[in-house]
Amino acid sequence: MSLTINIYYTGENGAAKKFAEEMVEKGVVDRVRAEKGNKKYEYFFPMDDQETVLLIDRWESEEALDEHHKSPMMKEIADLRVKYHLHMRVEQFVERK
Repeated sequence: MSLTINIYYTGENGAAKKFAEEMVEKGVVDRVRAEKGNKKYEYFFPMDDQETVLLIDRWESEEALDEHHKSPMMKEIADLRVKYHLHMRVEQFVERK
């Protein structure tokens, strides 16, 4: 089983893109990708919505995702969301074998 989570970050005046850029610059993205069980952690920019960034986040199991949610990185991510005044919309997909 694997989980794919689509997280849409939306802000104003380019805040969502600045958030994603800071996530990369601070090394948070690389650290998440290095976590056990992470299969994908990648940002995309919708062509029809300049104020939204899509994160596609894939994990090999619910347990791996739970461990990620317990990690100190979650506070860093939450602090950046607050800094950029972002709103989130989340979709989760489960792939069963």
